Order: sequence, then C-alpha cells, then structure tokens
Amino acid sequence: MKKKLKTVYSCQACGHKSPKWLGKCPGCGAWDTLVEESEQTGGYGVARNGASFARAVKPVSVTEVECRDEFRISTGISEFDRVLGGGLVEGSLVLIGGDPGIGKSTLMLQSLHGLCEQGRKVLYVSGEESIRQIRMRSLRLGASSARLFVVSEIDLEIILATVEAEKPDVLVIDSIQTMYNPELSSAPGSVSQVRESTLKLLVMAKRSGIPVFLIGHVTKDGSIAGPRVMEHMVDTVLYFEGDNHHVFRILRAVKNRFGSTNEIGVFEMKDRGLDEVPNPSAVFLSERPERSPGSVVTSCMEGTRPILVEIQGLASSSNLGTPRRTVLGLDQNRVSLLVAVMEKKLGMHLTGLDIFMNVAGGVKVTEPSVDMAIVTAIASSFLDRPVPDGVAVLGEVGLTGEVRAVSRMDIRAAEVKKMGFTRLIAPISSLKGLTGLDGITVSGVRNLGEAMEIIF
Repeated sequence: MKKKLKTVYSCQACGHKSPKWLGKCPGCGAWDTLVEESEQTGGYGVARNGASFARAVKPVSVTEVECRDEFRISTGISEFDRVLGGGLVEGSLVLIGGDPGIGKSTLMLQSLHGLCEQGRKVLYVSGEESIRQIRMRSLRLGASSARLFVVSEIDLEIILATVEAEKPDVLVIDSIQTMYNPELSSAPGSVSQVRESTLKLLVMAKRSGIPVFLIGHVTKDGSIAGPRVMEHMVDTVLYFEGDNHHVFRILRAVKNRFGSTNEIGVFEMKDRGLDEVPNPSAVFLSERPERSPGSVVTSCMEGTRPILVEIQGLASSSNLGTPRRTVLGLDQNRVSLLVAVMEKKLGMHLTGLDIFMNVAGGVKVTEPSVDMAIVTAIASSFLDRPVPDGVAVLGEVGLTGEVRAVSRMDIRAAEVKKMGFTRLIAPISSLKGLTGLDGITVSGVRNLGEAMEIIF
C-alpha cells in the first residue's frame, strides 16, 4: 500500500505542525516561520481494512541481556577522544554544531586522518563543497590519506547506496542541512528533510555499526538549526565554540550517551589546522598581569577536568543615569545578583558605578563556584587593591552573603597547587577530608566578610 501525501505547515524553528498557516507559531512563538510541506501518512504494515499485520517481537528480560564493554575507536586526537568519552563507539551518531568558519570541517578532516592512519576506511560526504575543495583543504592541513574517500552529493538515497557498496568504517555528513530525501517534496534544510534524513542515517548506523558524524549549522542564537527532535535522536551532541578574535576553540559535549556531559576539549587554531591544548590552565594564565587590581584566579570544572581561569573586574564612575553592566563569559544575571549582595553585606556602594566583567581567553563559565572570584574581582577594582600574589579563590555565594560548598574540591585544589599557587581561599564546609596539599595554605571562610578580611 502506497503512502498518501498530506500537506501540513511546519515551523522552521521548533518543528511544530499545523493543518493551516499561522502568522505566529503556537509552539515557540516565532513569527512567519510556518512553511508548507508534504507529509507522508499511512504506509506499510497496515491492511485495507485498517488492521495491522505487523509481526510482534518477543521481549527479553533485562537480566538476560549480555553486557560487555563498548569498544572505543580512537580518533588520534586525545582532546577529541576525551569529549567523546574515550573514543568513538560503533554505531553511534554524533552531531557537531558551531558557527560558520569556526573549524568544524577542519576538525573532522584532522580526526579522519588519524582514523585512516590506523588503517580504517573513511567516507566523507560533502553537500557544500566539491571534492577538489576538500582535496585543497586536506593538503593544507597535511591530512591526506589514500583511505579517505570523498563524495560530493546531497541525495540521501544515493548516499545510503554508496555506504552499502563501499562499507566504510566511519561516515561523515557535511552538513545534515544540505541532505535531500527524494521521498519528500520540501526543500533541503527544512524541518521535515532534516528530521527524516537524520532518522534514516540513525537506522543505518544502528544496523550496520558504522559510526556517523553529522555536521550541523547553527541559528543566530547559537543552537543547532533544525527540529529539536534531531538532538534527541542522536547519541552525542557536541558544540564547537570560539571567537574569531581569539585563537582558542572549545569543543563542548552537551549530550553523550556513552560518556560524561559538559566535558570539553581545548584547541588552538593555527595556519595548518587545530592543535591540542593539553594544559588549558597554563595557557589561560600565561598573560595574566601581576599585582593588577581587578584580576583574580579561580578554578572551574569542565566535565571531569579542573581548569584555572582569570576573572577580571572593573568598577568605574559613570556619567550615565543608568550605570552599565557589561559581562563577557559570565552570567549577567548572576553578576547583578552578586553586586547587590556586595552592597548589602559588605557596604560597598556600587549602585552608581559602571561594572565590567570578563573571563580572559574568551572562555565561558557558568557554574556558581566562581561567585567568590566575581566578588573578589569587583572588590579589588573598587578598593584599587590587587589580590596578593599566589592567591586563588573559590566558592559559591548566597543571598545572605554566606560562602557555600563546591563539588570536587580535591581535584580543584590539586590543580591550584600544580599551577604554583601558594594559598587557596575556599568554603570551610568543602575542606573536610582534604589531604595531600603540602606546600599550599588553604583558608576556609564562612561568609564574604571573612573572605575580604583575609584577601585585603
């Protein structure tokens, strides 16, 4: 029985479907995003009278399922393997998103070269570039290998037939928004095309055991373009972050069924591609000014890795009716909250001052353990007193001015010691059972008042 075609209107932002056109999407509230598309209804497995003739499957007790460790395939790039959870898993579907020109295709070619060096056959399918352009980039990156095969194609049926014929060990689709399923009448990049293309590639990956990389475009707000259900279907979602004005790139895992989430890998963009940064703390602190008011070092956790970053604050007089609050790399609402706590609990009159905050190196930090560093940086600039040399601060700050405990205090403190700091100011409730810190003084504080007395 053939499938029937039904016309629906799909939102290109969230994937909401409507039987008629609407100016405003009921799902996400976006305006003028509903586009007419053809949807297939009915299908195989249904008889003429509506009865199903699908064959039932026998369920298996979970205790009888054989459990074994997943075999990991190394990409040859340790930072990439770290984010993936130790390497590629057979049959996994990995989605990588990032801004245009951030280095997604560069990272893919370098990691594929590492796979080819191990004797694996790789198929790179590009819907945006010709095979000559891919060849030119591979020569520039020094990532040429006879086991790397390239195809310039957007027809998904042809791609799946090619995979069946060539049987590669790894498949890369660049990008999923350019793929076209001939069974659908909508244009490439539409919600239905991206969703159905991802589903077909998912089925192929699970049946054949071939790991598949999907490169995705991002929207203006930084999220991966296409329906949200695409991120639910894949096994791993990675975001490639960075700033064109900085040489550092951060590969961040926001979903991973085979490893830790919020894991990051740090890379440095150079003329011949991306270089790994095995010790990000040393790189981010390499240009820190000495005895400069408004600068303080703290430790943040990125997955399982502690990283030391420099928090910079500047409090200056304002000639505006409403003082400015400019924040880069931190949560602006969190900074405003901490400024209010400082005014109430420390007696610092910051209402009429412009306050600027920055994380050196273009890093984005969102966890609350850097609250103490934010308060210390602003206080240092306000008092025009530098933080003493060799001091790092750490802790979450509550609305009553208390300093709360942070997680993984042992490995944070070990990283602070490894980078040569001699004193750590941290919540007193996090210091229980902390050992192995000879050569570094750890001071526990209960509230902001105690912390300010110790630092200044």
